[in-house]
Amino acid sequence: MKILLIIWEEFIGMFIDDGALALFALALIAVVAVAVKFAGLDPLVGGALLVLGYLAILAESVHRFAAKKRGS
Repeated sequence: MKILLIIWEEFIGMFIDDGALALFALALIAVVAVAVKFAGLDPLVGGALLVLGYLAILAESVHRFAAKKRGS
């Protein structure tokens, strides 16, 4: 039974290596979706915000990972 738990954790880890990265991405999607749907933001601008937001989130995640590696 323990081997199934290990396999499950490894499988999930392939997709969600950094929990903060996934949470920030979901928050970005929610904020932009609300802005497009209810605030009348142009969908093209919303798409651009998603791309720029994802790049910022990824850069922050890489920076945090590099700082953690330097510290160890």
